Amino acid sequence: MALAAVTLAEITRIFEILDRLGISREAVVIPLKPGHPGGVRRLANGKLEIRVEAETPLDDWLGELERLLTEAVHRG
Repeated sequence: MALAAVTLAEITRIFEILDRLGISREAVVIPLKPGHPGGVRRLANGKLEIRVEAETPLDDWLGELERLLTEAVHRG
């Protein structure tokens, strides 16, 4: 089932990853409309935009998100 909107439940799970990686919650933007593919990109203001994957179940996608965040942080 496709995710129609990003809710507090999804954001809380993402915050767990941010906390584990030592990334400030203030350093990210999470649009409330999911997309496909989901992903991470650095915005012009330096913040990381986390686009939540719409078609893959969240539990399956969170591992990919952690990898993408780790890569984004190391790229600077």
